[in-house]
Formats: sequence, structure tokens, C-alpha cells
Amino acid sequence: MVNWHSLDTVFLDMDGTLLDLHFDNHFWLEHLPRRYAEHNNLSPEEARDTIIPMIMAERGSLNWYCTDYWSDRLDLDITGLKSEVRERIGYLPHVTDFLDAVKSAGLRSVIVTNCHPDPLSLKLQHTGLDSRVDNIISSHQLGKPKEDPAFWQDLASLEVYQPATTLMVDDSFPVLESARTGGIAQCLAILAPDSKQAARDKHPDIPSIRHFNEILPALRQRQPLPSGH
Repeated sequence: MVNWHSLDTVFLDMDGTLLDLHFDNHFWLEHLPRRYAEHNNLSPEEARDTIIPMIMAERGSLNWYCTDYWSDRLDLDITGLKSEVRERIGYLPHVTDFLDAVKSAGLRSVIVTNCHPDPLSLKLQHTGLDSRVDNIISSHQLGKPKEDPAFWQDLASLEVYQPATTLMVDDSFPVLESARTGGIAQCLAILAPDSKQAARDKHPDIPSIRHFNEILPALRQRQPLPSGH
């Protein structure tokens, strides 16, 4: 499923890959419409009917992920509202064991996320995830989302890497397809990004797992390269 011995870098999505997507789904589908309804004297149903089409219209664009954009568009403090439900931020199963194993195997771990820097900071404060990886890059630093195949070339300006020896793990099929088009040698899909929802169907061409325990044994068999290699 993954050829660990050919790798030196592991790129990791954050939301739905390392962290439970339940937080984000609850926020956008439940908490935000409720707050928007209160702010605009609407029923929750009217609020959802207003907000959800607006959000879906931006799917795949940088605006979809941009806290500043939605704060302006909805006249609400999106980051502040996310903080109200921060207790729902948490790791998916087996993630910390996986990250420890990546480090023990001598691989470089880099979070490559579409998350806006403001909620990213909130999530790092709540989880300490930044202490478990070597680098974190937000697509907002490059001005384009991971769904854009040009993203992967631009990424090299922030994180020097060799596509041929890199694995990308993500719960988004469009992102993984983009990464593959952008030259990333190996891609792996996460099928159970939200702990409160059933796993999704597999991608026809990209290897997939539900949780990281499925690949931990093989990863732990990889020995770090000797110093100087």
C-alpha cells in the first residue's frame, strides 16, 4: 500500500487526516447556522438554507477555507465562533502512534493544510500537534489551495522536497488527485475522516485506509537511513 523504504518525506493533511473532521462538520453545519440565525433573527433552518449554498459555491477554492472571507461575507467572527466549540477538536484514532512511528523511522513529517492560519493556531493550541511534526504549511501562504496542481510546485519554495520520495496522506480525493498530477509519487486516502460518520467508499485508483493502525506495522519495519545518506 505504501513503499516506506522509498520515502524520505511524508506530507500530511490535518483536518480529516490527523484531526477529527467532526469539529469542522459540526461547526459549519450546526454551530455557525445557529449563530447566524441568532445574529439575523432567522430560524436555524432559514440560516442553513442561506449559508450552505454560499459555502458550497466556493468548494475547492481558497475562499472555501478562508476564515477572513467568511467573517466578512457573513458579518461574524468565524474564528471566535470556532473557539466556542473548541472542545470538539481532537485527534483521530492511532494518529499520535503514527506520528511517533514516522519520526522513529527517520522520515520528515510536514503538515500541508488548507486550514486558514487563525483556526490553525486554535487547533495547534488545543492539540499540541505542532510538537509532533517537523513543519506546518498552510495553503494560504501560497495563495492557492491544494486542489490546484500548481500548488505542489509552489510548495517547494517553502519546503524543499523531492516528489519522487514523498507520500501525501489526505481525506480529500480532489487534493490527492491534484498531488498526483503535481508529481507526488505516492498518495494515500483516509476514508473515515469524521468519527461520527460512516467511512466513505474507496477511490478507484488511490490506495486507502480507514485509520493509521492499518499501516503502522509496515511503517515500524522501516529502519532509518544511516547518518549521511
